[in-house]
Amino acid sequence: MGKKEPKKASQEWLTTYGDMITLMLCFFVMLYNPTEADPVQMAMMTASLQTDSVSGGMSATSGRLADLGNSINSLPSLEKGKNLGTAKKKAVSLFAPDRKSTRITITSDERGLVITLAADAFFAENSAELNIEETRDTLLRIAQFLSMPELAGRKFRIEGHTDSTTADSTKWPSNWELSSARAVNVLHYLSDFGIDESQFSVAGYADNQPRHSNDTPDGRAYNRRVDIIILDEGHF
Repeated sequence: MGKKEPKKASQEWLTTYGDMITLMLCFFVMLYNPTEADPVQMAMMTASLQTDSVSGGMSATSGRLADLGNSINSLPSLEKGKNLGTAKKKAVSLFAPDRKSTRITITSDERGLVITLAADAFFAENSAELNIEETRDTLLRIAQFLSMPELAGRKFRIEGHTDSTTADSTKWPSNWELSSARAVNVLHYLSDFGIDESQFSVAGYADNQPRHSNDTPDGRAYNRRVDIIILDEGHF
């Protein structure tokens, strides 16, 4: 009588193992808070994972990712990147009352950290004169925020925007002048509250950079805005 073939090892444990991995993934996703993510560090992580995908997986040549990581860690701007992430967390906390009233919003993009002033709260329609009585406290908080040590040496840009409605020709030749005047007036008031004007630049974009459709009143209201940007070093 021939020898019996040994039974193959059961693979049922893989099902339990797969369930455990899935549960752990769900657990860490629930713990993740996107508002605490450092946009600068996230951008660097994304760059380090951009590899040649022809052969699938991590197909970069030997040492490429390690060299990239070493290069990133040696950049003199890394500490400033950390400071910008810390500044965003402080901004979210400091401007909580203004964010709750939708007077300002805080976002980040490739330019850096963006504090957006809702134009309807700060300016009358077709006007560049700030409603200072209503917005003094908000502007004072912004000035204090931009003067904090973590942002020392940073550059800031104030950008004015309008919706697609034609500016009142009796006051403004075009939306270019209106958007620029609003940005300049915000700078003047922040200067009165103690910011260093040498750190700032000003730009007016008229209606050329809408965030929403200009086809609705709400969309036009969102597009009428002033952005105060703490610039990433690549956008100085």
